[in-house]
Amino acid sequence: MSKVVERFLEYVKFDTKSDETSNTVPSTEKQKKLGIRLVEELKEIGLKNVTMDDNGYVMGELPANCDEEIPTIGFIAHMDTAPDMSGENVNPQIVENYDGGDIILNKENNIILSPNEFPDLKDYIGKTLITTDGTTLLGADDKAGIAEIVTAMEELKSNLEIKHGKIMVGFTPDEEVGRGADHFDVDKFGAEFAYTMDGGFIGELQYENFNAAGVKVTIKGRNVHPGSAKNKMVNSTFIANKFVDELPEKDRPENTEGYEGFYHLISFNGSVEESTLTYIIREHDSVKYEEMKKFMKSLEEKYNEQYGEGTVKIDIKDQYMNMKEKIEPVMHIVDFAKRAMEEVGVEPKILPVRGGTDGARLSFMGLPTPNIFTGGHNFHGKYEYIPTHSMEKAVDVILKIVDIYAQK
Repeated sequence: MSKVVERFLEYVKFDTKSDETSNTVPSTEKQKKLGIRLVEELKEIGLKNVTMDDNGYVMGELPANCDEEIPTIGFIAHMDTAPDMSGENVNPQIVENYDGGDIILNKENNIILSPNEFPDLKDYIGKTLITTDGTTLLGADDKAGIAEIVTAMEELKSNLEIKHGKIMVGFTPDEEVGRGADHFDVDKFGAEFAYTMDGGFIGELQYENFNAAGVKVTIKGRNVHPGSAKNKMVNSTFIANKFVDELPEKDRPENTEGYEGFYHLISFNGSVEESTLTYIIREHDSVKYEEMKKFMKSLEEKYNEQYGEGTVKIDIKDQYMNMKEKIEPVMHIVDFAKRAMEEVGVEPKILPVRGGTDGARLSFMGLPTPNIFTGGHNFHGKYEYIPTHSMEKAVDVILKIVDIYAQK
């Protein structure tokens, strides 16, 4: 078993699920348990100035091994797993020499990972896959990224033939709840450019992401006894249903792809007296993004005119912006990653991120940070899996990027 796989199988045993309802930093204290382990491990392989701050951010430095002037670059991954599903007692299953058929994840609950539903599985016939046992997520997002970075740093430390400048590594908490860069000390990190190892399938390379906002819609009703409700009762759930229908069906995530944005209804909680809708807005184009926010806000005015002032209140909060505008002026960092993939036998697939990464926020904080694949599929759920071959190739890509910077 390769070193990167061994590390990954160790890291997924740590329950690091973040919590969007928490106001602490990190949102869950258990994320620090993995952070403590990573600090120990980075020190063991010889990195310098390894720290974990009070907010749970881990940083370490691999000093340059040559006198040439080489830019300081960084590699970043996040420690937390998504709140969508349990990350406790993860029990990875190893499927060797995958034959292209159904994989029984959990016989008792009849949970099957099938190429009929997930056709990408067919790309990995003959490879070794790591899957869940059907009761939890796996945690490849983003413990695979951590394992790949640490393994590459160990190789660079032990193999003096690969010349490199100073390299920084960073592991963040709370990326899955949109706070991964909130307390990231860019000045302390000290890199000119960085890469997040937080992408999906092998070959993925991304420098564009959604502009993103969170939306909370609060709808007030009036509850009276239904026996005497005529001309008195205002049922907030009916208004909420009408509100949902106002947003175009074609602009839902299940009907969009590529650069197409969407309104996504995450939750609907209601009673006669009050209903709340939670949405996210996503759009690559900044002009369209502003139009989408404006349209939602216009519904507040429309419904308040119809049902009375204060019936509907809409709060919209920007979450992150498209990093494209910060990456394009230093496009060589994407070109280097693309070249690195090609030189290690990986076909680059430059695609927009239909989501966000720490790199989006970091790029606007002065650290241009495109995103590179980890190799995983079906993140955030029980059908998550990752081919070991893809993780090993991700390590190769990191090493080759380092080599290309030294050549320059």
